[in-house]
Amino acid sequence: MTACIVGWAHTPFGKLAGETVESLIVKVATEALADSGTAAKDVDEIVLGHFNAGFSAQDFTASLVLQASPDLRFKRATRVENACATGSAAVHQGLKAIAAGSARIVLVVGVEQMTTTPSAEVGRNLLKASYVREESDIEGGFAGLFGKIAGLYFQRWGDQSDALARIAAKNHMNGVGNPYAQIRKDLGYEFCRTESEKNPRVAGPLKRTDCSLVSDGAAALVLADVETALKLGKAIVFRAAEHVQDFLPMSRRDILKFEGCAVAWQRAFADSGIGLSDLSFAEVHDCFTIAELIEYEAMGLAPEGQGARVIADGVVAKDGKLPINPSGGLKAKGHPIGATGVSMHAIASMQLTGKAGDMQVKDARLGGIFNMGGAAVANYVSILERLR
Repeated sequence: MTACIVGWAHTPFGKLAGETVESLIVKVATEALADSGTAAKDVDEIVLGHFNAGFSAQDFTASLVLQASPDLRFKRATRVENACATGSAAVHQGLKAIAAGSARIVLVVGVEQMTTTPSAEVGRNLLKASYVREESDIEGGFAGLFGKIAGLYFQRWGDQSDALARIAAKNHMNGVGNPYAQIRKDLGYEFCRTESEKNPRVAGPLKRTDCSLVSDGAAALVLADVETALKLGKAIVFRAAEHVQDFLPMSRRDILKFEGCAVAWQRAFADSGIGLSDLSFAEVHDCFTIAELIEYEAMGLAPEGQGARVIADGVVAKDGKLPINPSGGLKAKGHPIGATGVSMHAIASMQLTGKAGDMQVKDARLGGIFNMGGAAVANYVSILERLR
């Protein structure tokens, strides 16, 4: 690839009282530029990832990034959206601008404010990332959609409640070390496994601990071409960046295979010249624990129907052969839609520069990222490596 991440910023995720979409954008844009050592006047293009779908009354948001500095005025600024993969869509759009030679430096921001929206509206907004014609009446909203996927997986491969609880417990344990995480509490396997008043069933076999959180938050990156990046303080190069879009209706796919996810990983490995065993860690899209389980199989960690093995055997633990979601993932960190993909890239960059603090994976050299929109519809994979 022809671009590097040279700076980043990240707010805490959660219910951020007193913040607005605008204030979150301005905060991370300002901090990312400072972190990169890049002046606002040197930015050639701005890309904002903001899903919205009704969460914010302000629906024309690209120019809000300009509020970070008067020197950003008159720069190209575009908002992009691709459901829950909106953040990675913004990152990949910035890469394209650099690869095309139309920009040297791109400021990428991802943001969402969800917690000010009533719960019923949150559910309706999220369902807009499904195929409304066929899937909008599924009971339980988007959780109901993944509850249906979980139920079908259980029917085909047997009860996976133990595996889902282990995934939730792993990610909450990892989230304790993440200063940006919405929940920094080790809930433990027994709590995640047991249906209770504090952990009720939400949809199908999914309990509350199987579902990611409604969140506010923002993250930002500064991207630069390699020549420019080598003159700055740090450079995380893209070894690969792949985007695969699948059919929107679940009825047109075998929803238990996440084929778009599998193809995106296959193309990324082919493009980068590495294999799964070369990765030091991966941040993957655990909007629901069943998604992470199926993603193990799609990325090649286990054959179909056997994803439970890698969580039971500790393969994906923080000290395992391939740590998955050492940040705590969406499950513990939170899932402000437009910010999620940018957050994944920022946290992976922290890992690769040895600046991940209590999240740090030992000797992290190559990081994989999988960000998904809808039920494996928009599939983005990035493979990152420290250049300097």
